[in-house]
Amino acid sequence: MERFDLTQLRFDESGLIPAIVQDAENGQVLTLAYMSQESLRLTVETGLTHFYSRSRQRIWQKGEESGHIQRVREIYVDCDEDALLIKADQVVAACHTGRRSCFFRRLHPSPETSEELSRQQFDPEAVYGGSLAILQQIFDVIKDRQARPLPDSYVSGLFNKGQDQILKKVGEEATELVVASKNGGPDEIIYEAADLWFHTLVILGYHGIAPSEVARELRKRYGKKSKAEYR
Repeated sequence: MERFDLTQLRFDESGLIPAIVQDAENGQVLTLAYMSQESLRLTVETGLTHFYSRSRQRIWQKGEESGHIQRVREIYVDCDEDALLIKADQVVAACHTGRRSCFFRRLHPSPETSEELSRQQFDPEAVYGGSLAILQQIFDVIKDRQARPLPDSYVSGLFNKGQDQILKKVGEEATELVVASKNGGPDEIIYEAADLWFHTLVILGYHGIAPSEVARELRKRYGKKSKAEYR
């Protein structure tokens, strides 16, 4: 592939150039932001996306507060030399709303009903994603801690100790959920259920199984009659 000299880039009158960030694995467009010469230099040097905020008038690193960083794999320039395409590995979410992509609202074709439009614009599910979305976000962090262990990471520690330790934790959390259910306190049940779900995600990560695959299995079962119902 042809290499490009960064000094030939055409920045606008404000010294900025638009940069589209794309998921390096599946091609999903994650966000559109702007880069200055300095933020582009930092991006190339660190391997993490840095942008220029037009509202705050400063350079910022994606994920500097949330931890939702973007690890750069490749950077491309368009034929007019005035736009960039960045292929990156996204940790959790690109959008500040918690969505994987900033492009989650449909403009065309227009929503068919006012109810659908209202849900799309104002429903928290439409902004923050459904239950599976948060599971996927946590799973992404789990996989990141598996691939890039951190010394003070609980998840990295579990992976280092191996499958038996992970299974032990799942068993412990399942037992604690049973006890919480017997106690009957909703807050305790929710807390222990969250612990069990979290460690179940670690098990899925250990085997390389995404939460979406479990959701697919549940969708296959949904609406089907059990064997008992046919008796």
